[in-house]
Amino acid sequence: MKKLILSAAIILGAISAQAAIATNSVSIIQSVNIQDEFTEISADAIPAAVKSTIEKSFPGTKLEKAYKNEKNEYKLEITKDDKKYTVFTDASGNIIKK
Repeated sequence: MKKLILSAAIILGAISAQAAIATNSVSIIQSVNIQDEFTEISADAIPAAVKSTIEKSFPGTKLEKAYKNEKNEYKLEITKDDKKYTVFTDASGNIIKK
């Protein structure tokens, strides 16, 4: 009889302990995309230093499109042999890694 009462007490204790532990896990993932807004410009609006850098660094390429942002950085889309490349430069013609 003692074993039956002891077994019942252990089982009830385990059940109540399991019910008392309620785990609620909430994970919040927040992502922020920061992107410099580039606006399209004509090829004539590109500074000579930028044009010179593109001609020297990427000979034989053709300028398809040019963009400029508020920081005076340039995004240039160039092509060579049906392959497209995107190059970022500053106003002085220095190539920027993005």
